[in-house]
Amino acid sequence: MATKTENKPIEARLWDTANKLRGSVESSEYKHVVLSLIFLKFASDKFRERREELKAEGKEKYLEMKDFYTMKNVFYLQETSRWSFIMENAKQNNIAMVIDTALEQIEKNNKALKGALPDQYFSRLGLDNSKLSALLDTINQINTQADKSEDVVGRVYEYFLGKFASAEGKGGGEFYTPKCIVNLIVEILEPYKGIIYDPCCGSGGMFVQSLKFIDKHQGNKKEVSIYGQEYTATTYKLAKMNLAIRSISGNLGEIPANTFFKDQHPDLKADFILANPPFNQKQWRTKNELVDDARWAGYPVPPTGNANYGWIMHMISKLSENGTAGFVLANGAMSSTSSGEGNIRQKMIENDLIDCMIALPNQLFYTTQIPVCLWFMTKNKTERTNSRGRNLRNRQGETLFIDARQMGEMVSRVNKELSTQDIQSIAQTYHNWRESNNTEYEDIAGYCKSATLADIEKNDFVLTPGRYVGVAEVEDDGIPFEHKMTELSQTLFSQIKQAQSLDNAIIKNLRLLGYEE
Repeated sequence: MATKTENKPIEARLWDTANKLRGSVESSEYKHVVLSLIFLKFASDKFRERREELKAEGKEKYLEMKDFYTMKNVFYLQETSRWSFIMENAKQNNIAMVIDTALEQIEKNNKALKGALPDQYFSRLGLDNSKLSALLDTINQINTQADKSEDVVGRVYEYFLGKFASAEGKGGGEFYTPKCIVNLIVEILEPYKGIIYDPCCGSGGMFVQSLKFIDKHQGNKKEVSIYGQEYTATTYKLAKMNLAIRSISGNLGEIPANTFFKDQHPDLKADFILANPPFNQKQWRTKNELVDDARWAGYPVPPTGNANYGWIMHMISKLSENGTAGFVLANGAMSSTSSGEGNIRQKMIENDLIDCMIALPNQLFYTTQIPVCLWFMTKNKTERTNSRGRNLRNRQGETLFIDARQMGEMVSRVNKELSTQDIQSIAQTYHNWRESNNTEYEDIAGYCKSATLADIEKNDFVLTPGRYVGVAEVEDDGIPFEHKMTELSQTLFSQIKQAQSLDNAIIKNLRLLGYEE
């Protein structure tokens, strides 16, 4: 009979085992332990499967030739890098060193993994051998190749990134954007073919969901190119591993680097930009740095105290002629006038770059309670055909505002998620508005409004959706106001009398106990 533990999904069992490392490893550290081992198991399973194929084809003499693995997009592993070797040594005192050596050899033998795997990480942490061994035993239960239609490793990896972000609180936001937000951006942008770019890619979630969108709609993943950049070294490694386990080829730059000061894709023009820049990033440059940067050409220089508009203008500079961008920002960016931000926003609006603004519900992020919004920008609102072959209507001089703050459902005591239905509803509203063969769009009070440049100018170039969508109409229940007022008044008077009675009872009991006024 299966135990309660055995009935748990593999990702939940892994999380329970990983949590046992908490005593000796900081939560911000042990995600690298777990995810590195999951990657190692995945790479080994793929290698073993390819090895069996070669044997079945009678090609035993090629079993140790790297090219016969890489030609099938499989990482070549030396004997001491294989999972079987790891498990043979799982109970040994030097298991941390064995794992470090395995990861070092995999990276050395596979150029695509350069800079992706931890360097002497396990040995430096000084992990408790028994806890590490228990974690290896749990990971050993995952057959990453059992069901090709089920992305087991990708699912586990995604689950862990979310759980780690939740556990780490504020620090988790450096590498993880809630999946429902990423899905909403992808469903609106529809990155079907072309160049996809994320200037602050975290663990690569925007890329993963973009490729899933292509699979879902029977597209060809070979028709997209992935480019990104990440500043934090450990997060850069997470992103490279996240792409590697899904066999996604992407250019994340040679090293982790600051996008503003070391742009590793200087000539890039992207068809789709998806991003979640750091919220309200302070002191991102000094007063004299980047003053004459080409990215702000034609605009005031973004202020030193907040990088929001620096990120926006960086993304605008990277858009191709028909490119579209979707990104997350704190709500303040929609209305701020401090340090010239209002002037920058006005210029963007007058240049007709703002395609759609979406106000999101609170509590979507594990890491902050700051209210957030989605911006969608494009350089071309004219009538044209998009990458999916859909005809777009001319929306020059117009911007769609959507207020989705009332959507979503609580999934824990402190966190909310947009449901699949919510995401589809919002995305469909946008596509109804944008596509020329769709006549179903209409303004809905309290939810959506197609506003003109003149409307936005009347609102002092503030982009907060609530200013445009108005208030939802309250359905008339047919009961006359006089009747409602009479009932409410009677209820109120009754409650006042009840309160007086309770007050008198409390005073009486206090007097009986010897307490006078």
